Amino acid sequence: MPTIKRVPVDTFPENTVFLLRDGEGYSPEQFQALRKIRVSVGCHEILATLNIVDDESLVGHGQIGLGEQAFRRLGCAEGTEVAIEQARQPASLESVRRKIDGDTLSDSEIAMIVHDIADHLYSPMEIGAFLVACAGFMSTQETLSLTRSMVEAGNRLHWDAPLVVDKHCIGGIPGNRTSMIVVPIVAAHGLICPKTSSRAITSPSGTADTMEVLANVDLTEERMAEIIASEKAFLAWGGRVDLSPADDVLISVERPLRLDTFEQMVASILSKKVAAGSTHLVIDIPVGPTAKVRNQSDAVRLRKLFEYVARHLGLVTTIVLSDGSQPVGRGVGPVLEARDVMAVLRNEDDAPADLREHAVVLAGHMLEFDPALEGGRGYARALELLASGAALAAMERIIAAQGRRAVQPQLGSRHIDIVAAEAGTVRQIDCERIARIARLAGAPMDEGAGIDLFCKVGAHVRKGEALYRIFANSETGLGFARDLAAEDSGYEVGS
Repeated sequence: MPTIKRVPVDTFPENTVFLLRDGEGYSPEQFQALRKIRVSVGCHEILATLNIVDDESLVGHGQIGLGEQAFRRLGCAEGTEVAIEQARQPASLESVRRKIDGDTLSDSEIAMIVHDIADHLYSPMEIGAFLVACAGFMSTQETLSLTRSMVEAGNRLHWDAPLVVDKHCIGGIPGNRTSMIVVPIVAAHGLICPKTSSRAITSPSGTADTMEVLANVDLTEERMAEIIASEKAFLAWGGRVDLSPADDVLISVERPLRLDTFEQMVASILSKKVAAGSTHLVIDIPVGPTAKVRNQSDAVRLRKLFEYVARHLGLVTTIVLSDGSQPVGRGVGPVLEARDVMAVLRNEDDAPADLREHAVVLAGHMLEFDPALEGGRGYARALELLASGAALAAMERIIAAQGRRAVQPQLGSRHIDIVAAEAGTVRQIDCERIARIARLAGAPMDEGAGIDLFCKVGAHVRKGEALYRIFANSETGLGFARDLAAEDSGYEVGS
Protein backbone atom coordinates (compact mmCIF):
# COMPACT_ATOMS: atom_id res chain seq x y z
CA MET A 1 0.00 0.00 0.00
CA PRO A 2 1.41 3.43 -0.93
CA THR A 3 1.90 6.21 1.62
CA ILE A 4 0.65 9.78 1.32
CA LYS A 5 2.92 12.62 0.24
CA ARG A 6 1.60 16.18 0.21
CA VAL A 7 2.29 17.89 -3.13
CA PRO A 8 2.07 21.73 -2.91
CA VAL A 9 -0.10 22.15 -6.01
CA ASP A 10 -3.38 24.06 -5.82
CA THR A 11 -5.91 22.37 -8.11
CA PHE A 12 -9.10 23.98 -6.71
CA PRO A 13 -11.78 22.72 -6.78
CA GLU A 14 -10.68 19.33 -8.07
CA ASN A 15 -9.06 16.52 -6.09
CA THR A 16 -5.81 15.52 -7.80
CA VAL A 17 -3.36 12.70 -7.08
CA PHE A 18 0.09 11.99 -8.51
CA LEU A 19 1.70 8.58 -9.11
CA LEU A 20 5.13 7.69 -10.45
CA ARG A 21 4.71 6.06 -13.85
CA ASP A 22 6.42 2.79 -12.92
CA GLY A 23 6.22 3.21 -9.19
CA GLU A 24 3.62 0.55 -8.44
CA GLY A 25 4.04 -1.88 -11.32
CA TYR A 26 1.22 -0.48 -13.45
CA SER A 27 1.71 -0.06 -17.18
CA PRO A 28 1.14 3.37 -18.77
CA GLU A 29 -1.96 1.97 -20.49
CA GLN A 30 -3.46 1.02 -17.15
CA PHE A 31 -2.73 4.48 -15.80
CA GLN A 32 -4.46 6.13 -18.73
CA ALA A 33 -7.47 3.89 -18.28
CA LEU A 34 -7.85 4.76 -14.60
CA ARG A 35 -8.40 8.52 -15.10
CA LYS A 36 -10.02 8.72 -11.65
CA ILE A 37 -9.02 6.67 -8.64
CA ARG A 38 -10.43 6.09 -5.18
CA VAL A 39 -8.07 6.79 -2.28
CA SER A 40 -9.21 5.38 1.06
CA VAL A 41 -8.00 4.81 4.59
CA GLY A 42 -10.36 3.63 7.33
CA CYS A 43 -13.59 5.62 7.07
CA HIS A 44 -11.97 8.37 4.98
CA GLU A 45 -12.02 8.33 1.20
CA ILE A 46 -11.83 10.66 -1.78
CA LEU A 47 -12.16 10.35 -5.54
CA ALA A 48 -9.42 12.13 -7.42
CA THR A 49 -8.17 12.76 -10.94
CA LEU A 50 -4.94 10.88 -11.62
CA ASN A 51 -1.79 12.52 -12.95
CA ILE A 52 1.29 10.52 -13.96
CA VAL A 53 4.73 11.92 -13.12
CA ASP A 54 8.20 10.87 -14.24
CA ASP A 55 10.17 12.84 -11.65
CA GLU A 56 10.98 10.82 -8.53
CA SER A 57 11.73 14.02 -6.60
CA LEU A 58 8.02 14.90 -6.86
CA VAL A 59 6.61 11.48 -5.97
CA GLY A 60 8.79 8.48 -5.15
CA HIS A 61 8.37 4.71 -5.23
CA GLY A 62 5.73 3.52 -2.80
CA GLN A 63 4.13 6.99 -2.55
CA ILE A 64 0.98 8.66 -3.78
CA GLY A 65 1.07 12.45 -4.05
CA LEU A 66 -2.01 14.42 -3.02
CA GLY A 67 -2.60 17.98 -4.23
CA GLU A 68 -3.56 20.60 -1.65
CA GLN A 69 -7.32 20.04 -1.95
CA ALA A 70 -7.12 16.25 -1.92
CA PHE A 71 -4.74 16.24 1.04
CA ARG A 72 -7.00 18.50 3.09
CA ARG A 73 -10.19 16.61 2.23
CA LEU A 74 -8.75 13.17 3.01
CA GLY A 75 -7.67 14.54 6.38
CA CYS A 76 -4.72 12.21 7.06
CA ALA A 77 -1.09 12.91 7.91
CA GLU A 78 1.79 12.48 5.47
CA GLY A 79 3.16 8.95 5.58
CA THR A 80 -0.25 7.34 6.18
CA GLU A 81 -0.79 4.13 4.23
CA VAL A 82 -3.78 4.25 1.87
CA ALA A 83 -5.54 1.91 -0.52
CA ILE A 84 -6.08 2.90 -4.15
CA GLU A 85 -8.42 1.43 -6.72
CA GLN A 86 -10.16 2.41 -9.91
CA ALA A 87 -13.12 4.66 -9.18
CA ARG A 88 -16.59 3.92 -10.44
CA GLN A 89 -18.54 6.72 -12.05
CA PRO A 90 -21.19 8.26 -9.77
CA ALA A 91 -24.60 6.74 -10.51
CA SER A 92 -26.06 10.26 -10.70
CA LEU A 93 -24.24 10.85 -14.01
CA GLU A 94 -27.03 8.91 -15.70
CA SER A 95 -29.39 11.68 -14.59
CA VAL A 96 -27.03 14.28 -16.05
CA ARG A 97 -27.15 12.44 -19.37
CA ARG A 98 -30.94 12.52 -19.21
CA LYS A 99 -30.82 16.26 -18.57
CA ILE A 100 -28.54 16.71 -21.58
CA ASP A 101 -31.23 14.93 -23.63
CA GLY A 102 -33.77 17.52 -22.42
CA ASP A 103 -35.57 15.54 -19.72
CA THR A 104 -36.95 17.10 -16.55
CA LEU A 105 -35.31 15.59 -13.46
CA SER A 106 -37.06 14.53 -10.26
CA ASP A 107 -36.28 15.91 -6.80
CA SER A 108 -34.36 12.77 -5.88
CA GLU A 109 -32.27 12.83 -9.06
CA ILE A 110 -31.24 16.45 -8.50
CA ALA A 111 -30.48 15.68 -4.85
CA MET A 112 -28.15 12.84 -5.89
CA ILE A 113 -26.34 15.08 -8.39
CA VAL A 114 -25.85 17.88 -5.86
CA HIS A 115 -24.69 15.45 -3.16
CA ASP A 116 -22.07 13.95 -5.50
CA ILE A 117 -20.90 17.40 -6.62
CA ALA A 118 -20.54 18.51 -2.99
CA ASP A 119 -18.52 15.34 -2.31
CA HIS A 120 -16.20 16.24 -5.23
CA LEU A 121 -17.08 13.10 -7.19
CA TYR A 122 -17.57 15.04 -10.43
CA SER A 123 -14.81 16.32 -12.70
CA PRO A 124 -15.03 19.93 -13.97
CA MET A 125 -16.02 18.54 -17.39
CA GLU A 126 -18.93 16.60 -15.86
CA ILE A 127 -20.02 19.64 -13.82
CA GLY A 128 -19.82 21.75 -16.97
CA ALA A 129 -22.06 19.27 -18.79
CA PHE A 130 -24.65 19.53 -16.01
CA LEU A 131 -24.54 23.33 -15.97
CA VAL A 132 -24.85 23.67 -19.75
CA ALA A 133 -27.75 21.20 -19.80
CA CYS A 134 -29.52 23.21 -17.08
CA ALA A 135 -28.83 26.44 -18.97
CA GLY A 136 -30.69 24.97 -21.95
CA PHE A 137 -33.85 24.39 -19.91
CA MET A 138 -34.68 24.16 -16.24
CA SER A 139 -38.18 24.11 -14.81
CA THR A 140 -39.29 26.12 -11.78
CA GLN A 141 -39.68 22.90 -9.78
CA GLU A 142 -36.15 21.82 -10.74
CA THR A 143 -34.84 25.18 -9.56
CA LEU A 144 -36.58 24.69 -6.22
CA SER A 145 -35.20 21.14 -5.95
CA LEU A 146 -31.69 22.36 -6.78
CA THR A 147 -31.89 25.06 -4.11
CA ARG A 148 -33.15 22.67 -1.43
CA SER A 149 -30.52 20.08 -2.28
CA MET A 150 -27.74 22.68 -2.11
CA VAL A 151 -28.89 23.72 1.37
CA GLU A 152 -29.06 20.13 2.60
CA ALA A 153 -25.60 19.24 1.23
CA GLY A 154 -23.78 21.62 3.58
CA ASN A 155 -23.65 23.20 7.01
CA ARG A 156 -26.48 25.38 8.38
CA LEU A 157 -26.17 28.20 10.89
CA HIS A 158 -28.83 28.61 13.56
CA TRP A 159 -29.63 31.76 15.53
CA ASP A 160 -31.83 31.92 18.60
CA ALA A 161 -34.12 34.61 17.17
CA PRO A 162 -37.44 34.67 15.27
CA LEU A 163 -36.23 37.47 12.97
CA VAL A 164 -32.88 37.19 11.17
CA VAL A 165 -32.50 39.67 8.31
CA ASP A 166 -30.13 39.84 5.35
CA LYS A 167 -29.76 41.46 1.94
CA HIS A 168 -28.18 40.43 -1.31
CA CYS A 169 -27.49 42.15 -4.61
CA ILE A 170 -27.32 39.91 -7.68
CA GLY A 171 -24.19 41.83 -8.76
CA GLY A 172 -22.94 43.13 -12.07
CA ILE A 173 -22.69 46.79 -11.01
CA PRO A 174 -19.17 48.02 -10.13
CA GLY A 175 -18.86 49.83 -6.80
CA ASN A 176 -22.27 48.75 -5.52
CA ARG A 177 -20.95 47.99 -2.03
CA THR A 178 -24.15 48.76 -0.12
CA SER A 179 -23.95 45.80 2.31
CA MET A 180 -21.15 47.43 4.29
CA ILE A 181 -23.45 50.40 4.94
CA VAL A 182 -26.73 48.52 5.30
CA VAL A 183 -25.45 45.98 7.85
CA PRO A 184 -24.25 48.52 10.45
CA ILE A 185 -27.47 50.53 10.01
CA VAL A 186 -29.56 47.43 10.72
CA ALA A 187 -27.28 46.41 13.61
CA ALA A 188 -27.58 49.88 15.13
CA HIS A 189 -31.36 49.44 15.06
CA GLY A 190 -31.00 46.13 16.91
CA LEU A 191 -31.89 43.52 14.27
CA ILE A 192 -29.76 40.40 13.84
CA CYS A 193 -27.94 40.35 10.51
CA PRO A 194 -25.37 37.56 9.94
CA LYS A 195 -23.97 38.73 6.61
CA THR A 196 -21.96 35.98 4.91
CA SER A 197 -20.59 36.89 1.51
CA SER A 198 -18.57 35.20 -1.19
CA ARG A 199 -15.43 36.63 -2.66
CA ALA A 200 -15.56 38.21 -6.11
CA ILE A 201 -16.44 35.80 -8.91
CA THR A 202 -16.45 37.99 -12.02
CA SER A 203 -16.40 41.44 -10.37
CA PRO A 204 -13.43 43.59 -9.24
CA SER A 205 -14.46 43.11 -5.61
CA GLY A 206 -17.00 41.28 -3.49
CA THR A 207 -18.29 42.33 -0.09
CA ALA A 208 -15.83 39.95 1.61
CA ASP A 209 -12.92 41.37 -0.43
CA THR A 210 -13.81 44.97 0.45
CA MET A 211 -14.50 44.25 4.13
CA GLU A 212 -11.13 42.49 4.34
CA VAL A 213 -9.45 45.84 3.69
CA LEU A 214 -10.74 46.88 7.12
CA ALA A 215 -11.05 43.69 9.15
CA ASN A 216 -10.64 39.93 9.30
CA VAL A 217 -13.43 38.15 7.40
CA ASP A 218 -12.26 34.55 7.89
CA LEU A 219 -14.38 33.76 10.95
CA THR A 220 -15.19 30.42 12.55
CA GLU A 221 -18.78 29.51 13.34
CA GLU A 222 -18.05 29.94 17.04
CA ARG A 223 -16.65 33.44 16.50
CA MET A 224 -19.65 34.38 14.37
CA ALA A 225 -21.97 33.39 17.22
CA GLU A 226 -19.97 35.48 19.70
CA ILE A 227 -20.11 38.55 17.47
CA ILE A 228 -23.86 38.17 16.87
CA ALA A 229 -24.36 37.98 20.64
CA SER A 230 -22.42 41.20 21.24
CA GLU A 231 -22.87 43.28 18.06
CA LYS A 232 -25.99 41.81 16.35
CA ALA A 233 -24.17 41.55 13.00
CA PHE A 234 -20.99 40.66 11.12
CA LEU A 235 -19.64 40.86 7.57
CA ALA A 236 -17.75 37.64 6.91
CA TRP A 237 -16.57 35.31 4.17
CA GLY A 238 -19.03 32.41 3.94
CA GLY A 239 -16.54 29.88 2.59
CA ARG A 240 -15.06 29.21 6.03
CA VAL A 241 -18.28 27.71 7.44
CA ASP A 242 -19.12 25.39 4.51
CA LEU A 243 -22.47 26.93 3.56
CA SER A 244 -23.89 25.33 0.39
CA PRO A 245 -20.52 23.77 -0.62
CA ALA A 246 -21.98 22.46 -3.88
CA ASP A 247 -22.53 26.08 -4.92
CA ASP A 248 -18.83 26.87 -4.47
CA VAL A 249 -17.92 23.96 -6.75
CA LEU A 250 -20.51 24.97 -9.35
CA ILE A 251 -19.31 28.58 -9.31
CA SER A 252 -15.71 27.50 -9.94
CA VAL A 253 -16.88 25.95 -13.25
CA GLU A 254 -19.46 28.62 -14.10
CA ARG A 255 -16.82 31.36 -13.93
CA PRO A 256 -14.63 30.29 -16.90
CA LEU A 257 -17.71 29.23 -18.88
CA ARG A 258 -19.35 32.62 -18.12
CA LEU A 259 -22.62 30.88 -17.27
CA ASP A 260 -24.98 32.94 -15.16
CA THR A 261 -28.55 31.80 -15.75
CA PHE A 262 -31.44 33.06 -13.63
CA GLU A 263 -32.11 29.55 -12.32
CA GLN A 264 -28.53 29.01 -11.15
CA MET A 265 -28.47 32.51 -9.70
CA VAL A 266 -31.62 31.94 -7.63
CA ALA A 267 -30.41 28.55 -6.37
CA SER A 268 -26.98 29.96 -5.48
CA ILE A 269 -28.23 33.02 -3.61
CA LEU A 270 -31.16 31.47 -1.75
CA SER A 271 -29.31 28.30 -0.74
CA LYS A 272 -26.59 30.40 0.87
CA LYS A 273 -29.11 32.63 2.68
CA VAL A 274 -31.18 29.73 4.04
CA ALA A 275 -27.99 27.94 5.11
CA ALA A 276 -26.85 31.13 6.89
CA GLY A 277 -30.02 31.03 9.01
CA SER A 278 -31.82 34.03 7.48
CA THR A 279 -35.59 34.31 7.87
CA HIS A 280 -36.15 37.62 6.02
CA LEU A 281 -34.25 38.78 2.94
CA VAL A 282 -34.06 41.90 0.75
CA ILE A 283 -32.87 41.17 -2.80
CA ASP A 284 -31.52 43.99 -4.94
CA ILE A 285 -31.87 43.48 -8.71
CA PRO A 286 -30.13 46.27 -10.67
CA VAL A 287 -31.60 46.70 -14.16
CA GLY A 288 -29.62 48.37 -16.92
CA PRO A 289 -28.26 48.00 -20.47
CA THR A 290 -24.93 46.52 -19.29
CA ALA A 291 -26.11 44.94 -16.02
CA LYS A 292 -26.85 41.23 -15.50
CA VAL A 293 -30.55 42.01 -15.99
CA ARG A 294 -30.95 44.16 -19.09
CA ASN A 295 -34.65 44.99 -19.20
CA GLN A 296 -37.84 45.21 -17.15
CA SER A 297 -39.43 42.01 -18.46
CA ASP A 298 -36.37 39.95 -17.47
CA ALA A 299 -36.37 41.66 -14.08
CA VAL A 300 -40.01 40.67 -13.49
CA ARG A 301 -39.29 37.06 -14.52
CA LEU A 302 -36.33 36.89 -12.12
CA ARG A 303 -38.34 38.51 -9.33
CA LYS A 304 -41.12 35.92 -9.68
CA LEU A 305 -38.61 33.06 -9.66
CA PHE A 306 -37.01 34.40 -6.47
CA GLU A 307 -40.42 34.78 -4.85
CA TYR A 308 -41.57 31.28 -5.80
CA VAL A 309 -38.47 29.48 -4.49
CA ALA A 310 -38.18 31.67 -1.38
CA ARG A 311 -41.83 31.10 -0.46
CA HIS A 312 -41.42 27.31 -0.64
CA LEU A 313 -38.30 27.55 1.53
CA GLY A 314 -40.11 29.62 4.16
CA LEU A 315 -37.99 32.72 3.46
CA VAL A 316 -39.76 36.10 3.55
CA THR A 317 -38.45 38.29 0.74
CA THR A 318 -38.67 41.85 -0.51
CA ILE A 319 -37.43 42.34 -4.08
CA VAL A 320 -36.08 45.77 -5.04
CA LEU A 321 -35.55 46.67 -8.71
CA SER A 322 -32.87 49.36 -8.80
CA ASP A 323 -31.06 51.52 -11.34
CA GLY A 324 -28.25 49.50 -12.93
CA SER A 325 -27.45 51.92 -15.73
CA GLN A 326 -24.02 52.88 -14.36
CA PRO A 327 -21.54 52.10 -11.55
CA VAL A 328 -22.54 53.05 -8.00
CA GLY A 329 -20.18 55.25 -6.01
CA ARG A 330 -16.78 56.25 -7.33
CA GLY A 331 -14.40 53.46 -6.36
CA VAL A 332 -14.10 50.11 -8.13
CA GLY A 333 -11.80 47.66 -6.36
CA PRO A 334 -11.32 46.71 -2.66
CA VAL A 335 -9.40 49.74 -1.32
CA LEU A 336 -11.38 52.29 -3.32
CA GLU A 337 -14.73 50.74 -2.40
CA ALA A 338 -13.78 50.62 1.30
CA ARG A 339 -12.91 54.32 1.04
CA ASP A 340 -16.37 55.13 -0.36
CA VAL A 341 -18.16 53.02 2.27
CA MET A 342 -16.40 54.70 5.17
CA ALA A 343 -16.99 58.14 3.64
CA VAL A 344 -20.74 57.44 3.63
CA LEU A 345 -20.74 56.08 7.19
CA ARG A 346 -18.75 59.11 8.38
CA ASN A 347 -21.20 61.45 6.67
CA GLU A 348 -18.36 63.16 4.81
CA ASP A 349 -19.42 66.01 2.52
CA ASP A 350 -17.90 64.44 -0.59
CA ALA A 351 -19.21 60.92 0.07
CA PRO A 352 -20.83 59.38 -3.05
CA ALA A 353 -24.47 60.48 -2.93
CA ASP A 354 -25.75 57.60 -5.09
CA LEU A 355 -24.12 54.95 -2.87
CA ARG A 356 -25.52 56.64 0.23
CA GLU A 357 -29.06 56.86 -1.12
CA HIS A 358 -29.13 53.32 -2.47
CA ALA A 359 -27.85 51.91 0.83
CA VAL A 360 -30.44 53.85 2.86
CA VAL A 361 -33.26 52.62 0.61
CA LEU A 362 -32.19 48.99 1.04
CA ALA A 363 -31.67 49.40 4.78
CA GLY A 364 -35.14 50.92 5.00
CA HIS A 365 -36.67 47.86 3.38
CA MET A 366 -34.83 45.63 5.87
CA LEU A 367 -36.00 47.69 8.84
CA GLU A 368 -39.58 47.32 7.61
CA PHE A 369 -39.33 43.65 8.63
CA ASP A 370 -39.25 44.81 12.28
CA PRO A 371 -42.82 44.39 13.63
CA ALA A 372 -42.09 46.97 16.33
CA LEU A 373 -41.41 49.68 13.74
CA GLU A 374 -44.38 51.60 12.41
CA GLY A 375 -45.08 50.66 8.80
CA GLY A 376 -43.51 52.99 6.23
CA ARG A 377 -40.91 54.37 8.66
CA GLY A 378 -38.04 52.13 7.52
CA TYR A 379 -36.37 54.68 5.24
CA ALA A 380 -36.63 57.52 7.77
CA ARG A 381 -35.25 55.29 10.53
CA ALA A 382 -32.32 54.18 8.34
CA LEU A 383 -31.54 57.80 7.46
CA GLU A 384 -31.68 58.76 11.13
CA LEU A 385 -29.25 55.99 12.18
CA LEU A 386 -26.79 56.97 9.44
CA ALA A 387 -26.97 60.73 10.04
CA SER A 388 -26.63 60.43 13.82
CA GLY A 389 -23.40 58.42 13.64
CA ALA A 390 -25.03 55.34 15.18
CA ALA A 391 -24.32 53.29 12.04
CA LEU A 392 -20.65 54.37 12.05
CA ALA A 393 -20.32 53.40 15.71
CA ALA A 394 -21.88 50.00 14.95
CA MET A 395 -19.46 49.48 12.06
CA GLU A 396 -16.46 50.34 14.26
CA ARG A 397 -17.63 47.79 16.84
CA ILE A 398 -18.09 45.14 14.15
CA ILE A 399 -14.60 45.82 12.77
CA ALA A 400 -13.10 45.59 16.26
CA ALA A 401 -14.98 42.36 17.01
CA GLN A 402 -13.88 40.70 13.78
CA GLY A 403 -10.30 41.91 14.22
CA ARG A 404 -9.23 45.26 12.81
CA ARG A 405 -6.58 44.95 10.12
CA ALA A 406 -3.34 46.20 11.63
CA VAL A 407 -1.95 47.63 8.39
CA GLN A 408 -4.53 48.60 5.81
CA PRO A 409 -3.57 48.12 2.15
CA GLN A 410 -2.92 51.24 0.12
CA LEU A 411 -3.88 52.33 -3.37
CA GLY A 412 -1.74 50.96 -6.17
CA SER A 413 1.58 52.76 -6.62
CA ARG A 414 1.08 53.03 -10.39
CA HIS A 415 -1.75 54.85 -12.10
CA ILE A 416 -2.88 56.28 -15.43
CA ASP A 417 -5.77 58.57 -16.40
CA ILE A 418 -8.21 57.67 -19.16
CA VAL A 419 -9.40 60.86 -20.85
CA ALA A 420 -12.34 61.92 -23.00
CA ALA A 421 -11.65 61.73 -26.74
CA GLU A 422 -14.07 64.58 -27.37
CA ALA A 423 -16.06 67.21 -25.53
CA GLY A 424 -19.66 66.50 -24.63
CA THR A 425 -21.97 64.83 -22.13
CA VAL A 426 -21.43 61.35 -20.66
CA ARG A 427 -24.37 59.46 -22.13
CA GLN A 428 -23.64 55.95 -20.89
CA ILE A 429 -21.12 53.95 -18.86
CA ASP A 430 -20.61 50.27 -19.67
CA CYS A 431 -20.60 48.49 -16.28
CA GLU A 432 -19.24 45.25 -17.71
CA ARG A 433 -16.35 47.06 -19.45
CA ILE A 434 -15.38 49.02 -16.33
CA ALA A 435 -15.37 45.78 -14.30
CA ARG A 436 -13.13 44.04 -16.86
CA ILE A 437 -10.66 46.92 -16.90
CA ALA A 438 -10.47 46.95 -13.10
CA ARG A 439 -9.91 43.19 -12.99
CA LEU A 440 -7.12 43.42 -15.56
CA ALA A 441 -5.48 46.03 -13.34
CA GLY A 442 -5.35 43.34 -10.65
CA ALA A 443 -8.51 43.69 -8.55
CA PRO A 444 -9.51 42.03 -6.30
CA MET A 445 -6.35 39.94 -5.69
CA ASP A 446 -4.35 43.17 -5.74
CA GLU A 447 -6.40 45.06 -3.16
CA GLY A 448 -4.99 48.45 -4.19
CA ALA A 449 -5.87 47.98 -7.85
CA GLY A 450 -9.03 49.37 -9.39
CA ILE A 451 -10.64 52.42 -10.92
CA ASP A 452 -11.51 55.80 -9.44
CA LEU A 453 -14.38 57.30 -11.43
CA PHE A 454 -14.33 61.07 -11.90
CA CYS A 455 -17.44 61.42 -14.09
CA LYS A 456 -20.89 59.81 -14.07
CA VAL A 457 -23.76 59.80 -16.56
CA GLY A 458 -24.95 63.35 -17.32
CA ALA A 459 -21.60 65.01 -16.55
CA HIS A 460 -20.21 67.52 -19.08
CA VAL A 461 -16.57 66.88 -20.02
CA ARG A 462 -13.95 68.67 -22.10
CA LYS A 463 -11.76 66.94 -24.66
CA GLY A 464 -8.76 65.49 -22.82
CA GLU A 465 -10.46 65.67 -19.40
CA ALA A 466 -9.91 62.62 -17.19
CA LEU A 467 -12.91 60.29 -17.04
CA TYR A 468 -11.31 57.93 -14.51
CA ARG A 469 -7.97 56.82 -13.10
CA ILE A 470 -6.71 53.23 -13.16
CA PHE A 471 -4.60 52.09 -10.19
CA ALA A 472 -2.34 49.04 -10.08
CA ASN A 473 0.71 47.79 -8.21
CA SER A 474 2.23 46.00 -11.21
CA GLU A 475 3.33 47.51 -14.49
CA THR A 476 1.94 44.47 -16.28
CA GLY A 477 -1.52 44.83 -14.74
CA LEU A 478 -1.59 48.54 -15.48
CA GLY A 479 -0.55 47.82 -19.08
CA PHE A 480 -3.30 45.25 -19.60
CA ALA A 481 -5.93 47.61 -18.17
CA ARG A 482 -4.63 50.57 -20.16
CA ASP A 483 -4.72 48.60 -23.43
CA LEU A 484 -8.30 47.44 -22.86
CA ALA A 485 -9.38 50.99 -21.97
CA ALA A 486 -7.66 52.26 -25.13
CA GLU A 487 -9.80 49.91 -27.23
CA ASP A 488 -12.96 51.09 -25.50
CA SER A 489 -13.01 53.22 -22.35
CA GLY A 490 -16.52 52.10 -21.41
CA TYR A 491 -17.71 55.70 -21.63
CA GLU A 492 -19.99 57.02 -24.36
CA VAL A 493 -19.55 60.77 -24.70
CA GLY A 494 -21.55 62.85 -27.20
CA SER A 495 -23.15 66.19 -27.79
